[in-house]
Amino acid sequence: MNHIKTVVLLGAMTGLFLLVGGWMGGRSGMFIALVLAGVMNLGAYWFSDAIVLRAYRAQDLPPEEAPEIHAMVEELSRNAGMPKPRVVVIPHDSPNAFATGRTPEKGVVALSSGIIRLMDREELRGVIAHELSHIRHRDTLIQSVSATIAGAIMFLAYQMRWFAVFGGGGDDDDGGGLGLLLMAILAPIAATVIQLAISRSREYKADEGAAELTRNPEGLASALERLGETGKRIPLPATRQTAHLFIVSPLKGRSLLALFSTHPPLEERVARLRRMRPA
Repeated sequence: MNHIKTVVLLGAMTGLFLLVGGWMGGRSGMFIALVLAGVMNLGAYWFSDAIVLRAYRAQDLPPEEAPEIHAMVEELSRNAGMPKPRVVVIPHDSPNAFATGRTPEKGVVALSSGIIRLMDREELRGVIAHELSHIRHRDTLIQSVSATIAGAIMFLAYQMRWFAVFGGGGDDDDGGGLGLLLMAILAPIAATVIQLAISRSREYKADEGAAELTRNPEGLASALERLGETGKRIPLPATRQTAHLFIVSPLKGRSLLALFSTHPPLEERVARLRRMRPA
């Protein structure tokens, strides 16, 4: 069901992108938007992993420096029936982790130096299993594509504001400048909501996958609680464009802003995991 939901949401986001392009330039605008979407998705497919690893100064973690971590990754990868991914370390004290890579063969698990020091063995196994689940289900590719399309929609919406101000764009039947202005306001909101729905559904699925791989849902549940508490005291300087990659959101949001978080509430994730424990 989660896979179907993700496909529908990605289709809705692509359709929204085409709609914005069509509103700005009619059929030619829609065609340009379609070509642009293809180019951006191709770029996201090939280069998004390298870009995000460079952005966080991630470095390969040699097996001789962390044999226990590499043994965990190898064991859990074997349980998942997938190749062992690269293991890299982010040089930051804030505890967090993410996965990237366009295919399981190109997968990368990134662990911050802070999470390696903070977690005990079972908690770290839960975190690694969560990230392996993302790679196994190609969530890393899905998230990169959705982020790319959402960013493009926001860029077009920004341009639409100028179209509206100077009287360009849509036909009179579409509301002219007023229609463009409304679309410029509503399109980014819609894109953000769709992207968040995709991200949240994939986080729940990765939590379930981690519980199955480790056969110990309590390990990940305990890790999430510790990550939530420690992350508040030692924040990770992350960008909004890449925040969805991390196991817990590095961005802090309260009240209304929490509705636009890329992650489900930690309390709900922990509760779901603890309901999986054997009686």
